[in-house]
Parts: sequence; structure tokens; C-alpha cells
Amino acid sequence: MDIVELLAEDGVVLRTGVSSKRQALNALATLAAEQFGVEEARTVEALLEREALGSTGLGGGVAVPHARIEGLERVCGLFIRLDQPVAWAAVDERPVDLIFGLFAPPRDGAEHLRALAAVSRFLRSADRREQLRTAGSADEILALLVDAATVRAA
Repeated sequence: MDIVELLAEDGVVLRTGVSSKRQALNALATLAAEQFGVEEARTVEALLEREALGSTGLGGGVAVPHARIEGLERVCGLFIRLDQPVAWAAVDERPVDLIFGLFAPPRDGAEHLRALAAVSRFLRSADRREQLRTAGSADEILALLVDAATVRAA
């Protein structure tokens, strides 16, 4: 699975003005509502419920919040780069500035897990994380995601 296939058309956002994990999850839910037509309040609730089970902060300044949401036909993703990292209770206690949100239909199991694995593998690379952090625009970030998918396919 290529993570670029998961992304919404305008699914890469550079975000300012977020100063907490909750605000980041709210921003993610707002974007999901805009891109996928899901209910924003229910999406925030689902993301918070998942975080209550354990932090989705993977370390290295990365988080992959995810939730099952009614109204989706397939697994979808959004990428947000924050201008300032926020505390996330990540495994390494490092604040998060790279967020890849995943949303799946309620009864989707295997595809959701494959998407989580693909995103985690992609963001595991310190070089890729640095490229994502230094990219000058959402289009540059999208190009990095497309290039990574192209390299794996070759």
C-alpha cells in the first residue's frame, strides 16, 4: 500500500496556531470533515477515544492518530505539519510536529492495519522526517510522498 493513495486531494496541510494535542486533533477532525464529508464532532470524539487507549505518538516527532468513522467507503489519510511541535505523550516523550491522520470505515480491519503499517514504515526514516520538516510548501510535501511511493514501486 502506498500512503500517497490514502491522501485526500487537498490532504496535506501546513498548520500554524496549534499549541496542544487536543487542538491538533481538532484541526485534523476539521480537515477530515472538509475532505471526507464526515461529522467533525464525532471525528474529534473518535480520535480522543483512540488516544485514551494509548498515545499514537510514535517517536521522532511523529504521531499517527487514527479512528474508525461512519460514512467512509475506504481508508483515507491526511497529513499535517505543525509550525511548532506540541506535547503528545509519545513513546520517546518528544513533542510532535508531523501528524498523519488515518480514518477507516467502522468494519474495515485489514486495510486499516496495512495503512497504519505503511505510514509507520514511511515515517520511520529520519531523513524523510527531516525532508518533510524542511519542505517549503504543502505541494513539496506531497511531492516527497509521491516520490517515496514511486521509489518503492520501481
